[in-house]
Amino acid sequence: MDDPGWRARYRADKEEERRLPPQRGPDGHYQPVEQVYPVEEPFVGGFAVPPSFPSPDAGPYLDPARRRATWDITGWSVRASMALEWSLNRTIGNLEPAQSSAAERSKNLRARRMNPYLQFMAGPLLRYDTVDEQGVWRGAAMIVTADAGSNYEPHPTLTYSYDPTAPVTLSRGPSKLQKGARPVDVTPLPVDSNCNTPTVESLEISGASPGLVQRQASGQEIWVYTGRGGTFTFWRFMIEIPLRQNEMRVSYSMNGGQQFQFHVPGRSQNMRWAAYSCNGFSAGVNADDFRGPGFQSGYDPVWTDLLAHHAEEPFHALVGGGDQLYCDGIVREPELQEWVKEPKAEKKRTLQVSDEMLSAIDRFYFNHYCQVFRNGAFARANSSMSVSSLDLIDGFGSYPDDLMSSPVFRTIGSRGYFFFLLFQCFINVEVDGLNDLQHPFKSLIIGVNGPYVPFPSHSFLSYLGPQTYMLLLDCRAERKKDQVCSQEQYTKVFSRASKLPSTVEHLVILIGIPIAYPRMVFLETALDSKFNPLVALGKTGALGLAGFVNKFNADAELLDDLNDHWTAKAHKRERNWLIEEVQKLAKSRHVRISFVSGDVHCAAVGVFKTLRKGKNQPEVPPPLDHRFMLNVVTMLTMVSTLATKTHRTLHHADTDESMIPLFEKDPNGNAPKSRYIMGKRNWCSARWDPTSGDLVFDIRVEIEKGRGTTTGYVVRAPPPRWS
Repeated sequence: MDDPGWRARYRADKEEERRLPPQRGPDGHYQPVEQVYPVEEPFVGGFAVPPSFPSPDAGPYLDPARRRATWDITGWSVRASMALEWSLNRTIGNLEPAQSSAAERSKNLRARRMNPYLQFMAGPLLRYDTVDEQGVWRGAAMIVTADAGSNYEPHPTLTYSYDPTAPVTLSRGPSKLQKGARPVDVTPLPVDSNCNTPTVESLEISGASPGLVQRQASGQEIWVYTGRGGTFTFWRFMIEIPLRQNEMRVSYSMNGGQQFQFHVPGRSQNMRWAAYSCNGFSAGVNADDFRGPGFQSGYDPVWTDLLAHHAEEPFHALVGGGDQLYCDGIVREPELQEWVKEPKAEKKRTLQVSDEMLSAIDRFYFNHYCQVFRNGAFARANSSMSVSSLDLIDGFGSYPDDLMSSPVFRTIGSRGYFFFLLFQCFINVEVDGLNDLQHPFKSLIIGVNGPYVPFPSHSFLSYLGPQTYMLLLDCRAERKKDQVCSQEQYTKVFSRASKLPSTVEHLVILIGIPIAYPRMVFLETALDSKFNPLVALGKTGALGLAGFVNKFNADAELLDDLNDHWTAKAHKRERNWLIEEVQKLAKSRHVRISFVSGDVHCAAVGVFKTLRKGKNQPEVPPPLDHRFMLNVVTMLTMVSTLATKTHRTLHHADTDESMIPLFEKDPNGNAPKSRYIMGKRNWCSARWDPTSGDLVFDIRVEIEKGRGTTTGYVVRAPPPRWS
């Protein structure tokens, strides 16, 4: 029986470790907070922990003694045996092994191996770019490999294939999703390289494949990370697929190894896509509290639900609305403790970045990205659909200028943006340049250099179908406490959006923070006050309130989030200007605009609409109202009490804003705590309805924490029907 107190003791031990001064090892170096190692080929793309034995061509990282000291081998063995048993049963079926020849058994059970061999640190990751004017789907895949355990002669090659003559059809019985069944093992199987998520009905290509098209893309080396353990190469593979009449399933593999699949739409089809945010847990939150029975981590339950829906009806893209991973843990790196724990503000602002500190910052980002992007159900999703937004330190850009300009904090942000571009956008500006008209990614809109990072903003305008486009607005690179985006970025973005094809009826704007929801100015004022007693207690650690203040400048932990939001006092004027400009774009281009955003941790829908002047005046019907704009968001629970408050901020522009009472019932069927805010984990699917022209958002909310099942709440953005 599990010891019920082990988690509390574990957290207490970790807290004690943090209080102790960091110690150097025998080699003179500190032990990093998070260290990742290469993985075996069968577990690439959502694998379990690596095994203890070396594989062919394995490098020094696969030394068995080091692995035994690092990983829970027993846990891996059990999981691997279960996966192997499932794959054997799936492959052989009812056929008795004795009835097949040795050659047949070998062929059926042989694992695909990469040739030449590549030792993975992360990947494959898949990124969708856009569909160009010739109807060519453009995207890329990326892998990160350990040089010591890989063979690059010849360079890595991605092989992808599709069959325009074979339509994708769903092959399954009665829907298990309707019964609440969910897979709990998302590990790619060591034997069957063509598997989908176990126990989820798979999609199959019907018929033979006389029209199969196969292409290859050679890997481009876009960066090399150098650490104490060796060197690690980032390989990018550009993919181009001419769209055909029907949607297609595309299979791809690296050096002939394990196969993965993604789907592209038909030429006249609008994409099905899914959106998420806040993929992780803030500092001080125990992920295991969100792990239900049978799941390997607290990350997996909701991701497994998304993958189950993807298996029934594939998504063509996955959109990250912010916080794809949390990087606050960088303050625990031992080399940074002198800066983190420095009590004198002036010294903290002026402390210079040493080579050892710079190495630790890069090490943290590299290890953390590899760890998060290669594990569990999230890794499976990243290998089959992906479009991403932005992640840095929570609230980066919204701290006071003296902290933002300090050498250490500025370096943390600069390297964070570099790794964001690398891992999430597959971009290295030193390789790709800063001319968005001659860039490998055609959807890119490059702005100007930010005030605190030495890179320009990177926004994207991507095709989602003949009727739908999405603008991913970079709200981080140019951010400061009184600015979200620069005027130069707005000018370029609106110029590009004004040239959308005439068939487009929906423009979705992805912003990392909500733009339509209740104000919390009173809370900003209280948290920012020097008389706030909780901040004073947090600075001393009294009453267990050390977590109430952040580690960067000892302000209230929530204050950077509030300062980060469009509705913060410092951003109010820019927000109102942006909403009016977007309304002008909607009217002039005859396009319905909707916002999707994340950053905080609950579900809700805000709405802008034409102000009704006078109680007896009818509201403008949404299809006829160019000001009608939804904001599908995740949100803080404390704002639920403010959801019905009337806001007059935009009344001068004949615009009203409010919240939609979307949640008439709790996910378990009971009366909700609020009809406007749902304080549970969620994700959102979106599709274009050809019968009505609506863009349909289905917000999928977790029914019970950690169980991996959701229920849906639907809201529709109508097509533009004003004259």
